[in-house]
Amino acid sequence: MSPEELRHGPGLKFSIREGLCIERKPAPCGLVLFGASGDLAARKILPSLQGLSSQGLLPADFFVLGLGRKPVDEAELRSRTPGIKNLHYLHGDYDAAETYQALGRKLKELSGKYDTRGNTIFYLALPPALFHAVTHKLGEAGLLDESFGGWSRVVFEKPFGRDLTSARALAAEIRDHLREPQVYRMDHYLGKDTVQNVLMFRFANSIFEPVWKRTYIDHVQISVLEAEGVGHRAGYYDSSGVLRDMFQNHMLQLLALVAMEPPANFAADSVRDEKIKIFQALKPLTPTASSQSIVLGQYAGYRSEPRVSSGSTTPTYAAMRVEIENWRWQGVPFYLRSGKALLKRSAEIAVVFKHVPHSMFRPLNPSNLEANALIFRIQPEEGVSLTIEAKKPGPKTCIGALTMDFDYAEAFGEHPPESYERLLLDVMLGDQTLFPREDALEETWRFIQPLLDAELPLRSYDPGNWGPAEAERLLGDQGRSWRQP
Repeated sequence: MSPEELRHGPGLKFSIREGLCIERKPAPCGLVLFGASGDLAARKILPSLQGLSSQGLLPADFFVLGLGRKPVDEAELRSRTPGIKNLHYLHGDYDAAETYQALGRKLKELSGKYDTRGNTIFYLALPPALFHAVTHKLGEAGLLDESFGGWSRVVFEKPFGRDLTSARALAAEIRDHLREPQVYRMDHYLGKDTVQNVLMFRFANSIFEPVWKRTYIDHVQISVLEAEGVGHRAGYYDSSGVLRDMFQNHMLQLLALVAMEPPANFAADSVRDEKIKIFQALKPLTPTASSQSIVLGQYAGYRSEPRVSSGSTTPTYAAMRVEIENWRWQGVPFYLRSGKALLKRSAEIAVVFKHVPHSMFRPLNPSNLEANALIFRIQPEEGVSLTIEAKKPGPKTCIGALTMDFDYAEAFGEHPPESYERLLLDVMLGDQTLFPREDALEETWRFIQPLLDAELPLRSYDPGNWGPAEAERLLGDQGRSWRQP
């Protein structure tokens, strides 16, 4: 039976019980979108606000004020964003004091018009080099002051620094004008429904948590694979590379969700406190250890991409073995890989359980039986699957692997929402659970920094395969192999 027949066949049925929703309505507020004429605003932020509007999740008293360097006609902007009626635009230079004076006057006018009570979100959809200047100007203009009743929150897009030193400097600059409860650092992976489902599976079901430890789990694989090359991001990517672009943020955040201890409650700091403990328990990657536990690669033809240096040594692929030195995970390897120009676009978390200790089904040995695996699929289709061993139909005793597959869109009859929708709603609600905290950035940069400092070999790989052949040895040396999506 093919996987497609199994997924849609009569033997597989979904029973969806009406769920319980933890839902709050955002308070009235306005959103100032810096970089409103840019690519991120057009592709993600404005469409996500439209999505929230169509579901009735925006506050009744709400407005969006775009701010950008390019002159934009308000009527044209509204026509491109029909779901947001209270949409305005302000043209100005990010470095000019008069821009922020004009912004203050406009906010006063719009706050009164839409009765938003001075509550304001400043979304910085800007290059990181502008973060400090814009935050400083906002603070200087008194727009971050919460002493008059309304709250102010600032959303920063990644990257949050280039290394440990610059991340610390950026944190200090932000602290000059903002308290941590006002700061929302955007990691869009954490807004994906399947990523959040890791916590639901672990802590809302009694059958998984008892086996979620070194006694039963053999290893964990976290893969975020892209079929496309660097494309229009080549200029940024060549100064960043896969370690900064993926591992310091997305990959380690996913690892923390899998490995963290149960929080006391589902409150922001309770969840983030447990993540910090995982980051602090990561076994440091010394130069010697790095050569044995990480493989870096660059796809053939990368140096010919527009805006890429002809002598670039920027890695476009990385695979690493990570260890967590604590009671729950001692001895369980976590394998992380991410790269560009690979065979297939796929992102998943695979929790692979240990083989049975003894086989009563002679002559089959424990190694002949496929290990159980719980897979969280993040993209392109979100879902969860569980692989178990089962008897095949017939008079003979034949055992084979059976995968029970849950597809989000098929089961619920709708595709998961854009991750920015969830995160924007959380900003309005003042919920920081899915946003990295300053101390988390400190710890993840501390872990990645030795890899940035080390002179590790850069392996070449052809586009359209699974990356450098050397990456197989990270698992092959221990009798394991990468899962192929």
